[in-house]
Amino acid sequence: MNTIITIGRQFGSGGREIGAKLAEELGIPFYDRELLTRAAKESGFCEEMIQCHDERPTNSFLYNLVMDTYSFGYNSAAMVDMPISQKVFLAQFDAIRKIADEGPCVIVGRCADYALAEYDNCLNIFIHGNEKCKIERIMRKYDLSEQKAKDMIVKKDKQRQSYYNYYSSKKWGRSDSYDLSINSSILGIEGSVKLIKQFIVDFEEMK
Repeated sequence: MNTIITIGRQFGSGGREIGAKLAEELGIPFYDRELLTRAAKESGFCEEMIQCHDERPTNSFLYNLVMDTYSFGYNSAAMVDMPISQKVFLAQFDAIRKIADEGPCVIVGRCADYALAEYDNCLNIFIHGNEKCKIERIMRKYDLSEQKAKDMIVKKDKQRQSYYNYYSSKKWGRSDSYDLSINSSILGIEGSVKLIKQFIVDFEEMK
């Protein structure tokens, strides 16, 4: 296989678990927070700094500055005055591309689908779920009340949506932004992994 899989996910949908299990069954590398370690190592930033700005939106008026600077590389003089959130995004952006160049893998979040838009061997998947199922998952995982779990889901999804919509040219969670959208509340973790694996087989046969 030669396919790179990116996974966008609603908070509480089990997207990370699905991605990790998929990578395990396919025998390929998995990157979620592992990407932050890689980005820190290659950019020279401390990992704590990258974690602090991970998937967090920034001021939109700086968008053109970020993308213009990216096109000139890290040595551009503009990098000196760029806000740290922009530098962290560029560090992750570069790390994602370098990881993809190394071969098949699963990458969760962080606008990976946008970073790899020019890669014709990339499949972009979005995992969503029913509100009740997501709330129950977060309540169990973090030992929270129903209301606190619901509040956390709303906050995290708004954060991810703002980050994705700001840095990419697409809309977070909208079906036409991805190759495949899956309701994990219906299929479960195992069923979602099974569907993605079959989708990869079909995708590679059509190439």
